[in-house]
Amino acid sequence: MSEIPGDLKFLKSHEWARAEDDGLVRVGISDHAQSQLGDLVYVELPEVGASIQAGHGVAVVESVKAASDIYSPVSGEIVAVNDLLADAPETINEDAWGEGWIYVVRPSHREELDGLLDADAYAELIEDEDH
Repeated sequence: MSEIPGDLKFLKSHEWARAEDDGLVRVGISDHAQSQLGDLVYVELPEVGASIQAGHGVAVVESVKAASDIYSPVSGEIVAVNDLLADAPETINEDAWGEGWIYVVRPSHREELDGLLDADAYAELIEDEDH
């Protein structure tokens, strides 16, 4: 398993959030999540401009095993989606922490990030799940 980046925050459902310098929040799924799902074959991206709520499903990833909802770690407006995933969903398998990001949100309540798991707490969560 790859090292969990220390600058990320996590939902218990394995989504990560990275606060960007410009105030936006980039969202993806963890390396652990993509390895559990297996080879991804399709990503349903949210619409740019859509209003989203923290904890609600905003995207879907499908693998050869299953389809999984992607929940938003923060409320706000979708300002960008990773169009690369439409043609290359396997990018998430290859680089979950980087090029495999799913969408970017302009948060309406940035403090929602404070309630998420940090990298250490997330590492404990996945360790507990694996046992």
